[in-house]
Amino acid sequence: MVNALIKISEDINKVLNIVKAKYGFKDKGEAIEFIIQRYIEQENEPDLRPEFIERMKEIERQKSIEVDNFLERYL
Repeated sequence: MVNALIKISEDINKVLNIVKAKYGFKDKGEAIEFIIQRYIEQENEPDLRPEFIERMKEIERQKSIEVDNFLERYL
């Protein structure tokens, strides 16, 4: 585990205290990890979202086109 000394605003400190209390974390570090993990799940990996998976399944069900010569067909 990495230790870090960070400067945060008073508002961010209040939010961290709320998250810490709501989820029963021991310290603000756990609250920060929780918030970042939630961000990663929601924003950083859109290709793993259920909507994306469903869209890929729909595309997979579509009939494909067999192409012998790509250049001849599309250029």
